[in-house]
Amino acid sequence: MKKWVIALSTAASLLALSACNGGDSEVIVETKAGDITKEEFYNAMKERFGKDIIRDLVHEKILSKEFKVTDKEIEKEIENLKKMYGPQYEIAVQQNGEKAIRDMVKLDLLRQKAAMKDIKVTEEEMKKYYDEYKPKVKASHILVDDEKTANEIKAKLDKGEDFAKLAKEYSKDPGSAENGGDLGWFGSGEMVKEFEDAAYALKVGEISKPVKSEYGYHIIKVTDKEEKKSFEEMKEEIEFELKKSKLDPTKVQSEVEKLVEKANVKVNDEQLKDVFESEEKK
Repeated sequence: MKKWVIALSTAASLLALSACNGGDSEVIVETKAGDITKEEFYNAMKERFGKDIIRDLVHEKILSKEFKVTDKEIEKEIENLKKMYGPQYEIAVQQNGEKAIRDMVKLDLLRQKAAMKDIKVTEEEMKKYYDEYKPKVKASHILVDDEKTANEIKAKLDKGEDFAKLAKEYSKDPGSAENGGDLGWFGSGEMVKEFEDAAYALKVGEISKPVKSEYGYHIIKVTDKEEKKSFEEMKEEIEFELKKSKLDPTKVQSEVEKLVEKANVKVNDEQLKDVFESEEKK
């Protein structure tokens, strides 16, 4: 992820520089030791990131002609990145900007769609997926080591004490305790079975009895639940997820390369002209 984010954020700077009016000798940084011109800045970035940037920009241009990526699809993948990388995701956003992340996700989805175009899924497969699909749940929890402590906390909650306050005081889960036990949204298969079964059985606002798992004893409070959409409303999303599950990762690059070759790409910059030749040899 880091490599792509750097390349994409640098791409914006390169394009801005190349599009600017005025000579390349325009000074953009002044120091007592000497000035830095627009040309020097452009050439330095091109040398360090040029081939990655050109490759990504060409892929995005070609793939966008044949495939479409929606904002909803991008948002879903961003949520997955947040779960996968945690605090590192926020650091990447701070360093490179949210647009660079979104561009990276869009390009990745375009590449996936190119590789998935010949993958077939049946109506039966989609209906089976829908029947087994569970909408996301938003919950908080208090995690402790022993059942005795868990029962004491539950008794306090039954008397009306504040869940978030007790989570900060008692929960041994550092990732959620400071946020009042908030775990955010999660779907089927993302939590241990005992926790998931208990959370899905609760109504919004309801608090569970102590639930034992390999991590200790949880007291769970469901704070929100998604409504399950109709099959027709989810059909497009289901088809994409099923195709993605059948996707051979090695096919992504080969399918993109075929489309690049078909597009008859010609790189005029001498320093970058072999970018797609080297890609074919990988």
